[in-house]
Amino acid sequence: MTTPAVRAIRKNFPHAEISILTRPWVAPVFESSPYIDNMLIYDDFGKHKGLSGKLRLARELKQYGFDAAILLQNAFEAALIAFFAGIPCRIGYNTDARSFLLTHSVSCTPRIKKMHQTGYYLDILHGIGLDTDGPGLDLVVAKKYQKSAAEILEEHGISRADRLVGINPSATFGPAKQWFPERYAALSDKIQEVFGAGILLFGGPGDRELGLRISQKMQHPPVDLCGKTDLGEAIALIKECDLFITNDSGLMHVAAALDVPLIAIFGSTNPVTTGPQSQRSKIVRVPIKCSPCLKPECPEGHLKCMDQIDVEMVFDVAKEIL
Repeated sequence: MTTPAVRAIRKNFPHAEISILTRPWVAPVFESSPYIDNMLIYDDFGKHKGLSGKLRLARELKQYGFDAAILLQNAFEAALIAFFAGIPCRIGYNTDARSFLLTHSVSCTPRIKKMHQTGYYLDILHGIGLDTDGPGLDLVVAKKYQKSAAEILEEHGISRADRLVGINPSATFGPAKQWFPERYAALSDKIQEVFGAGILLFGGPGDRELGLRISQKMQHPPVDLCGKTDLGEAIALIKECDLFITNDSGLMHVAAALDVPLIAIFGSTNPVTTGPQSQRSKIVRVPIKCSPCLKPECPEGHLKCMDQIDVEMVFDVAKEIL
């Protein structure tokens, strides 16, 4: 969701050398971006861990002689690192009591907090008088990941002519965002039976058990990729899908950025602020009094917002798309 802001920064500074500082796991999102020149890695679980690691990172950044830092990341540590790196122009929201570390502090108003995340990032630029270039997402798939995706599909006997539906049953920030595994299993079976589509299950290293659980509940075996791909490969595989069905998650935004038809299942979170920015997306949600609660776990203990979304409801939307 930062990609529209990254594109806008390039538009404002067409001749600048632009570097992006990113954590290792998210690097594939920017690896082939036409809007940046260099990608720098923030290894916060390795050499940049802890206060000494942050100071090491600041020393590394100082060597580049940056003229400005635009802090899309709104945590205190981001401003602290830019400050110790001696970057003369430091721009960002005044969140987390970090205004004194910034040279250009943008007020994070209640209006900004209620808008979509893409607008949240773009308003940092608005706040210092820069132009933006609309909220459209950007994602270019690197050729090496396209090659890996083709090899993975070939290993499972899938050709480019086959119809594919991606299923993403996982989501970070707690179980309240996740539709039920048994319903994903039933939905996947029905899609295979009616449309003859192959099912790809997506998930990270922590989702292996979830993928296995869904696979075991299905009558027609899926291709379970949970924990078996890196992010770059997952991005390339999503691009091959005819439909992507997902919880509110990072991979939902990947599908939206790739303009893949998608169905997003929402319960505890707010589609106004984190919904998919795509004309080819459909949101399935049952509005109830306590939703969106934005809680990682259901305060009521029974996930009523997800329970009211049945298999037929999601299948009907899939049928329209397929």
